[in-house]
Amino acid sequence: MSDVRRVQSGSPWEEAFGFARAVAAGDRVVVGGTTSFKGMVLYGEGDPYEQTRVAIANALDAIGEFGIGAESVVRTRLLLTHARDVDEAGRAHREVFDSVRPVMTMMVVSGFVDPRILVEVEMEAFLGGARDPYEEPDQS
Repeated sequence: MSDVRRVQSGSPWEEAFGFARAVAAGDRVVVGGTTSFKGMVLYGEGDPYEQTRVAIANALDAIGEFGIGAESVVRTRLLLTHARDVDEAGRAHREVFDSVRPVMTMMVVSGFVDPRILVEVEMEAFLGGARDPYEEPDQS
């Protein structure tokens, strides 16, 4: 039996391109590139702050399907189409993750499949129960 579970968001691209929004394998959860689309509606058109906020919420909804939330996120990647949007995307990220402090990479890319998309978010999280590698194993 496989220990791999998948979550679909209902995006038409998932079916067309054959992918899942999020995949859990063991204690690791990975969320693929997530935008501010909900169905066929783009939220925050022209607004990098709002697009980042909604994209993060969409990615958190995906990991929520595995029973975890923002506190379990250990890595985020923000992909932006314009360097001018770094501060606004970073502000939206901080509002969610200020107390969590996952590692973060922010990159400027040449564009996305829909030119209205300004921001895409990727996320990695852990389901918990993983032993701290620096902790002594329980001898009981």
